[in-house]
Amino acid sequence: MTTATPTVPAGTQATGTTTRAARVRKRLNSRTATLISIIIALVWTIPTFGLLISSVRPEDQIKTTGWWTFFTNPQFTLENYQEVLFSSSSSAGQLASYFINSLAITIPSVLFPMAFAALAAYALAWIDFKGRDLLYIAIFALQIVPLQMALVPLLKFFSTGVTIAGVTVLPGWDLVDEQKFAQVWFAHTCFALPFAVFLLHNFISQLPRDLMEAARVDGATHPKIFRTIVLPLITPALAAFGIFQFLWVWNDLLVALIFAGGRSETAPLTVRLAEMAGTRGNEWQRLTAGAFVSIVVPLIVFLSLQRFFVRGLLAGSVKG
Repeated sequence: MTTATPTVPAGTQATGTTTRAARVRKRLNSRTATLISIIIALVWTIPTFGLLISSVRPEDQIKTTGWWTFFTNPQFTLENYQEVLFSSSSSAGQLASYFINSLAITIPSVLFPMAFAALAAYALAWIDFKGRDLLYIAIFALQIVPLQMALVPLLKFFSTGVTIAGVTVLPGWDLVDEQKFAQVWFAHTCFALPFAVFLLHNFISQLPRDLMEAARVDGATHPKIFRTIVLPLITPALAAFGIFQFLWVWNDLLVALIFAGGRSETAPLTVRLAEMAGTRGNEWQRLTAGAFVSIVVPLIVFLSLQRFFVRGLLAGSVKG
């Protein structure tokens, strides 16, 4: 006797998944979820708001009372900003020149890994070659290597070069002054590549195979496919990585201090902020104004690329 096995309609599983997704979306759009989101946003914003209030208060008020007393005894001044931006004192201001140094360090340190990672991610996703999977796993594994472990070997590489069996394969870089920016660019590019390749590979590998095959049928080579098809489609992922990398490099102190030095010709904004606290760490009015100046550029970058950032984070989470 033969027993007939009931068949499940093809769309049943998809319908169940859609229903679960709808339930989750409904819960996230509830009043409770909205209220929790507002509370988290307020708590997250309070320190920044306090920093802004403190930056426009007189020095004696900052050092004697909390920022929240501003609302009961409001006193307003822009002397803190004038001091940190334009003061001729070596211990107080001159942030403008360090601001330029931070831009000179950050912009290339974002563009270089972005370009190299996009090319590598495309090759690992759409070009078949021997050892491709092992290479991708090795690149992924590099993300777990602490940055601090690579600082001494990298500094030795810059200073003495590479010598094998007494033969100098690569000489030391021997850079001075503004030339040291190249060392910072190299270091940040090396540290950023594993995560960048991983992020962009996940995005590029999900592009429709039919699209790639149609381009090859039309005679397009890999460079043309990458330039005309892949690059426009991965713009959200590039923007997401660019924001992460920009924030990381702009706020970095350790790498820039080691490879660029602490001199005014090459030191970034973070080095100057650390010095502005004073030898006893009591110049709070400088830190509040200087810190708020330092977050203006990252804030502008984030807000201008926000729509790409959200699309990049959500890319690949939903198919179809």
